[in-house]
Amino acid sequence: MDAELSIQEAYAIQLENIHRKLVQGQKVVGKKIGLTSLAMQNLLGVNEPDYGHLLDCMVVENGGKVPNEKVMQPKVEGEIAFILKKDLKGPNVTTLDVLQATEYIVPALEIVDSRIQDWKIKLTDTVADNASSGFYVLGGKPVKIDEVDLKLIGMVLAKNGEIVNTGVGAAALGNPASCVAWLANKLFEFDISLRAGEVILSGALSAAVEAKAGDAFTAKFAHLGEVSVQF
Repeated sequence: MDAELSIQEAYAIQLENIHRKLVQGQKVVGKKIGLTSLAMQNLLGVNEPDYGHLLDCMVVENGGKVPNEKVMQPKVEGEIAFILKKDLKGPNVTTLDVLQATEYIVPALEIVDSRIQDWKIKLTDTVADNASSGFYVLGGKPVKIDEVDLKLIGMVLAKNGEIVNTGVGAAALGNPASCVAWLANKLFEFDISLRAGEVILSGALSAAVEAKAGDAFTAKFAHLGEVSVQF
């Protein structure tokens, strides 16, 4: 990508590419939030997350297989997914608004991918590349948001039966619901709202783990159950 590309231009590229997908008959089914950890923000020299669109072609069934011919250098992240029952429109959405607009939450795995060799990305690269979105998996069972403390939900991610990462809800901007509020307010800049029924991936609870053909991943979440995927 051009080193002089602005964040606004990178989002314009993302939105143009999403528009082309919609013209081809694909559908937006949700959004994802990236760069929710301070470590990742510091790595890319930014002070806020980024976001991308989830399309219906990105869904993999729980326990299903990622089509390896459609990924280049995939990595796996464990996240908490919000399913909305009400629209959320910025610019003044609060964490409380998110809690009240959420139908339920479920455990999720996001398969991130990048067109940039060796993941040597700048913020504008990942934004233009739809926030490095690849595929995603929803699992567990629906849990009402008032039945858990989002900040304290623990996650253990295993690769081929071996624990490779652990995380907790507070790793995502202190509270995954705060990430969703940030997203709703960020989208106001583009005259976009979060819609009832959409899936919102609220951000990784730990570092992404490299995946190769033949690998199997399972993430177990306190109170939410587990979610798995194969490559």
